[in-house]
Amino acid sequence: MKKIIPFLLVAAVTACGQSETPQKTTDSTAIPTVEELAANLERLKELRRQCKTDRPKLGDVLCNRVAEATRKRFYGDGETPYTPPKESPKF
Repeated sequence: MKKIIPFLLVAAVTACGQSETPQKTTDSTAIPTVEELAANLERLKELRRQCKTDRPKLGDVLCNRVAEATRKRFYGDGETPYTPPKESPKF
């Protein structure tokens, strides 16, 4: 029992060690940012089509950025306040 406690302590400290930092890619296959996608409408349309048909190949990260860029283009920057009409609609 006395030998197990130090072993478990060492195992716990080792497991809580510093994790590896992800390596940044500098190749041409880097995932574009949301701002880049929102600025380039043709690329955005093409990637939306590809995400619909082949999401596992493109990956969740890219398809989520495509969805966020589409939302950003649709809603804008969010700074425009809502202004209701002066007269209510008549049905």
